Amino acid sequence: MESRATLVFTDGACSGNPGPGGWGVIIVTPDGQVTELGGHEAETTNNRMELTAAGKALRHLERTPGPLHILTDSTYVIQGITKWAFGWSKRGWKTADGGDVANAAYWKRLMALLAERKKTFSGEDAAVEWKYVRGHVGVPGNERVDEIAVAYSKRKTPVLYSGPLQGYGIAVSDIPDDTSVPEKKPGERNGSSKAYSYLSEVGRAVKRHATWAACERRVKGVPGARFKKTRSAQDEAQVLEEWGVQPQDVQAED
Repeated sequence: MESRATLVFTDGACSGNPGPGGWGVIIVTPDGQVTELGGHEAETTNNRMELTAAGKALRHLERTPGPLHILTDSTYVIQGITKWAFGWSKRGWKTADGGDVANAAYWKRLMALLAERKKTFSGEDAAVEWKYVRGHVGVPGNERVDEIAVAYSKRKTPVLYSGPLQGYGIAVSDIPDDTSVPEKKPGERNGSSKAYSYLSEVGRAVKRHATWAACERRVKGVPGARFKKTRSAQDEAQVLEEWGVQPQDVQAED
């Protein structure tokens, strides 16, 4: 952690997606103070809780100058706030295909908090860096915010720590050297007129297909089945959000 940077871990969880949710935050200030935050929502989604966690952290630090390093395992949050949200805003919160942006109110709130930070502070004091940490691989800070978020999603109230880093007992400074968003896998397409993926849902099982023919074979003649062509990672994330499916639950094509 840089000497002047405040370290922030955020995470969201949902039991059912949609369903009861929770969010968690860890804040470590340069002077060695740790604050844990968390909360519950009765009916929400995983992505909304991820966005809420980031927003709660920014709100808590709205009067704290200095660069912020926000670490999350949500590529949806990072890609959205650093790339997609600006285009959505210019288009009146419509996607490139003219559809409504999922979770627009949450994105607007997050953008407003960042804009307010730039008004309050200048230069490096207003800087916010978004960093990616893979979930469930033993990164101590990420594991702890996940624990907080999951507990709240299950309507439990965890004991939240507030005090000196020396007494925290969690090695929050142990962060992977690479905190960049993972590159696309070979064969994945970027957003264009071509399809990024084809999604199908049969029963409650969602699969990702590389071709329409494969997707069609799965859904054709199946009552209640649904399918969707996506044109970008952004588009796919929104479809999964609308279907109430977490990205990690999508099955690869057989």
